[in-house]
Amino acid sequence: MTAEERQRITSEEYTDFLVEYSQNPRVFEQFPNSTAHIMNQRFAIVYVPNSQLTGRTINQFGYSVIPSCYGLTSEVSLEASGIVRLRRIPVFNLRGTGVLVGIIDTGIDYTNPVFLHNDGTTKIVALWDQSIQSDQFPVNFDYGTEYLQDTINLALNNADPYSIVPSVDENGHGTMLAGIAAGSEIEDSNFSGVVPESELVVVKLKPMKQALRRFFVIPEGVVAYQENDIMWGAQYLIEVARRLQRPIAICIGLGSSQGSHDGRGALSSLLSVGGDFPGVVISISAGNEGNMRRHFFSRVDSQIGYSTVEFNVGEEEQGFTMELWGVAPNTYSIDILSPAGEYIPRIPESLSVNREINFVFERTRIFIDYQMIESQTGDQVILLRFITPTPGIWRFQVYTRGTLEGSFHIWMPMGNFITDNTYFIQPDPYTTITSPGNSLVPITVTAYNPVNNNLYQRASRGYSRIGTIKPDLAAPGVNIQAPTLENGFTQISGTGAAAAHTTGITAIMLEWGIVRNNYPGIDSVEVKKFLIRGANRSPTLTYPNRDWGYGMLDIYNVFDLLRADIQRG
Repeated sequence: MTAEERQRITSEEYTDFLVEYSQNPRVFEQFPNSTAHIMNQRFAIVYVPNSQLTGRTINQFGYSVIPSCYGLTSEVSLEASGIVRLRRIPVFNLRGTGVLVGIIDTGIDYTNPVFLHNDGTTKIVALWDQSIQSDQFPVNFDYGTEYLQDTINLALNNADPYSIVPSVDENGHGTMLAGIAAGSEIEDSNFSGVVPESELVVVKLKPMKQALRRFFVIPEGVVAYQENDIMWGAQYLIEVARRLQRPIAICIGLGSSQGSHDGRGALSSLLSVGGDFPGVVISISAGNEGNMRRHFFSRVDSQIGYSTVEFNVGEEEQGFTMELWGVAPNTYSIDILSPAGEYIPRIPESLSVNREINFVFERTRIFIDYQMIESQTGDQVILLRFITPTPGIWRFQVYTRGTLEGSFHIWMPMGNFITDNTYFIQPDPYTTITSPGNSLVPITVTAYNPVNNNLYQRASRGYSRIGTIKPDLAAPGVNIQAPTLENGFTQISGTGAAAAHTTGITAIMLEWGIVRNNYPGIDSVEVKKFLIRGANRSPTLTYPNRDWGYGMLDIYNVFDLLRADIQRG
């Protein structure tokens, strides 16, 4: 790739398209004046001039070509999961030695004492900052800057460390998750990460490009990342671990309410493949959408032929997207009634529909795309993009046609991509696990309060759209102590914190299995099975269930059961 082509990766004049090329370069011919960036044998990123991102892009190239938008999923813990009890047993005093912890997030405050060894050297073996462009990018990744351990140590010994390694976590989310998982013990503050002797590999994601922010109506100032950059980040973490011949526990504390919610999207598929590699365990946050009223589900009464959907748009809402996913083989179509009474008659289903609706007496514009057969799932998706929507109650009638019962889901955006006053009138709190939390192989984690053992009130709930059991497990995720950008500590809540906690626990399993040679080749699926086996379950609940998965993490119980098995053997 030439320097000019590399410049397109980060240029705001070019948009990223996510293409499933499957080693067939002819697919790139449909994108004139573009640059293709091969990710792996299945996926490639194509950088096209912004002029090619139009209202007809989905109609031309399909729903999956535009990368989804991802946001952050966070806002006592060690004792709750049995970690302290385990450390008291000398043979099981597992603290992450020899294991890498991988973080893909907002970056890391590498100067913070929680990321230093006792001798003052860094615990970070590699840091890829996608947002800083130089010729020191990782081999075959072609953008960003890679800082290795020696360079970070050089910076730490300099009076102005950022003159050598200028990577900064402006938000603090990545620093918090890294600290929860692998922060060093700070006795004066009574703080310790789950695996304080693990080392770190960190990816700081570059921000979402403005053209895609405008397309998906993401508010200014809201942290948002692109699906393809997260995919590159996951590949980088695994490649570093392979190069160093060390196992790695990866934390994904990001989420999106876009996509099919069934584990068949591009990022979800890549993480399922990566999580199957020996020595790789991936933990993903379930999301915080359970009580946010942004999901709707309905079965269409065949006698009536349609189902009514009502939602409120807040006064301050500038715009948002909405996705309807219908269960095949039925087909689906909608009509629209605005708060002011303007009616858009039923838009008939077709193989592909692309409409722009401008209301006569309102400022609202709605861009509508029907994809009868979405390429990754085979199901129908209807994408609506609202621009300056009129506040008040909107109503859709969703019609279905087919010989089977028609049912459908609708999702609004997650987190602060949308205001709290935009919501469904009759929401469904279930099937709200954010992507990539519906990935089949990785461990999907919900959050609970270790003080009272209550589920975190905002935690997303399962199962997946096709009935896959998600979440898998629950971990402490309420008022969890985490490092701040001011070298202090604070308490955060959310399933992102729970995923970081679980990442540390999976590093314990990797140390036991691979570093200590008790279970060479252990991967995400096998670690998940061990953790499910040892989970704490309430006698009043049935497992698995849509709130708790298979129960609350208890690493002590995992090894207690292993010890009992060994003694019986």
